[in-house]
Amino acid sequence: MLAIIIAELAPAAAILFTVLMAGLIVFQAALIAGAPLGHLAWGGQDRVLPVQKRLGSAISIGLYLIFAVLVLQRAGLANVLPWPGVVVVATWVLAGYFALGIVLNAVSRSKPERLTMAPLSAVLMVLTVIVALS
Repeated sequence: MLAIIIAELAPAAAILFTVLMAGLIVFQAALIAGAPLGHLAWGGQDRVLPVQKRLGSAISIGLYLIFAVLVLQRAGLANVLPWPGVVVVATWVLAGYFALGIVLNAVSRSKPERLTMAPLSAVLMVLTVIVALS
């Protein structure tokens, strides 16, 4: 019974996950462009990110695209990667990544980062687990 419920939730969870990834991509692009939002990312030490952290934001955009493809494929909404076994394992690794993100964001020196990114990481982890279980 639970497996059926999870299987039915997985496509919606994957779509919501992808929408959140798109939002994070826009956020990281704004950081790269010099938006004064650095208090929400990378430890919150800089309002406007220095070059090194902007490079990190660019790498994050690439990772977010890969994450979205993985989750969409695991939920059966895409067929991009030719390795289904790798997709299954990678989805669980991704869930662990977001679990770690909860902890790392929760201990950030930046209160705005703690209050936004830790809960966002928790939502992303739950959505990823739902898809991984499907």
